[in-house]
Amino acid sequence: MLARKLRFIALSTAILVCAAPNASFATEQAQQRQAARGVRQDTRQHARHTKQDCRAANQQSNSHCRQEKRDTKQHGRQAARNIKY
Repeated sequence: MLARKLRFIALSTAILVCAAPNASFATEQAQQRQAARGVRQDTRQHARHTKQDCRAANQQSNSHCRQEKRDTKQHGRQAARNIKY
């Protein structure tokens, strides 16, 4: 009976030790996703301001301002990808 309990404890400990790295990886991955989401949200706000500033300056056409906004968002997406992967 005692031998059976010891085997159970040893097996349980081995399972926990093997599962622990996976749990930390999942936590790290979640933090990376949250950081990337934060970057994308900040980028959207920055892109809005970029377009508003461009239109307020009235130096370029509206299509040029839209392209600047797209470029700003694309750079933000790439930064988020760099964080996640």
